[in-house]
Amino acid sequence: MYEEYTAEPLEPPGARRDGFPCPCRPAEVREAVTRAVSERCRATRTPCDTEALADVLLVASELTTNAMLHGGGVTDFQVDVNGLGVRLSVSDRSDELPVAVEPTDRQGRRRPGGHGWPIVCRLSRDVRVSDLPAGGKCITAVVPLP
Repeated sequence: MYEEYTAEPLEPPGARRDGFPCPCRPAEVREAVTRAVSERCRATRTPCDTEALADVLLVASELTTNAMLHGGGVTDFQVDVNGLGVRLSVSDRSDELPVAVEPTDRQGRRRPGGHGWPIVCRLSRDVRVSDLPAGGKCITAVVPLP
């Protein structure tokens, strides 16, 4: 099962060939991922591993949230469920690479946030960041799904 969403479609604003808007917020992305995984489990007649799905949903949320907070917003989202797991791709407007930040500042005070990128890297089998031809980047993570 493969679903592709684009935030900046070739059609007039708000219109899409498939009739669905691009999920650009974490809740919308989680819904699209849940739908894709559920359809795959139904099609293959396999039970859905709820713990693995929770990991996939957390990675999807973190990638989307990071695109919103640090990347100028989500410009594209894709989810593909296959034998390796769930491949999530989130594109944004920023050319800046994601970084892990130290949990404390120079004075030893704890910093808020900074957990998203390490979570994505820890839960994913493979993470790739690629530049987009028109600017921005795409982060693709493959999360195992038994």
